[in-house]
Amino acid sequence: MMKFDEKIEFPMKRNDLLTVGEILVDMISADYDDNFECSTFHKYFGGSPSNIAINVKRLGLNPLVASAVGKDGLGSYLMDHLQSAGVDICHVQKVDYATSMVLVTKSQNSPIPIFYRGADYRLMYTAELEKAVIESKIIHFSCWPISRMPMRSTIEKIINLAQKQRILIGFDPNYHPMIWEMGEDGISYVKSIIKHVDIVKPSEDDAERLFGKDTNENQVEKFLKLGPKLVIMTLGKEGAIVSNGKETLKFPSFAKEVVDTTGAGDAFWSGFYTALVKGFSLREALEYGFAVSAYKLQFTGAVVELPKLEEIGRNHE
Repeated sequence: MMKFDEKIEFPMKRNDLLTVGEILVDMISADYDDNFECSTFHKYFGGSPSNIAINVKRLGLNPLVASAVGKDGLGSYLMDHLQSAGVDICHVQKVDYATSMVLVTKSQNSPIPIFYRGADYRLMYTAELEKAVIESKIIHFSCWPISRMPMRSTIEKIINLAQKQRILIGFDPNYHPMIWEMGEDGISYVKSIIKHVDIVKPSEDDAERLFGKDTNENQVEKFLKLGPKLVIMTLGKEGAIVSNGKETLKFPSFAKEVVDTTGAGDAFWSGFYTALVKGFSLREALEYGFAVSAYKLQFTGAVVELPKLEEIGRNHE
């Protein structure tokens, strides 16, 4: 069990965080538009795990990204973006498939995506990647990499190794039926993975897709029964509900202005992980996560220029 007023003692390792999963291009509409009627879209760096890596780098950690891009201009754009942010790209593999892309509408609610997948799920398990796992304090992944082979197999091997090495595992259960192969029971697979991780952070939409409609408290209980040590359920403008199985906390939203919700969840993970590694208690780390998410909501795009963690924290005291 993870206690809210205790700190996590991490061993000395080369990498603070290894994010494993999709790296892709987000094409976001110039105007607020829920029906894709807007004719102008702007290109942004995207992919939840890679967004988190860039964010935590800006917040003061040393991250690594394990992902795959195509041998094309968009792949080069993504790799250049990572490098310009100071993130090591030695574990970004170039493959013979087109770089993946998501078309999404600018939104003050939950954005509506259309997925174009190619390279993102082609990451192979290598000796170099295995070494990166062992040398990391935290492993993070989402539903994207487990939705397709061969990357699903890669993630399973990483989880198995991380468990043996007692490495903290965070999972974003952002299930969406459109990223799975037609006819595959993605919901059952996602549920089977949750028992192997330490922390899950579903949104209300994630919970409803996995379990159907229910109260927030019941949804949290359903996640806990699957086996994680901590469940963080975000509730949009209503804040969040967090439980370690023994104690349940409610957090208000720190957001004062919402320009674009894209990447808000990634921003939370980023602040949360950074605070944990920097030695804050679990309760404090949660507060930092919500503060970073609120900061991001003021800007368009999944990744924004973040100040150091402590500065964001002071602005919300």
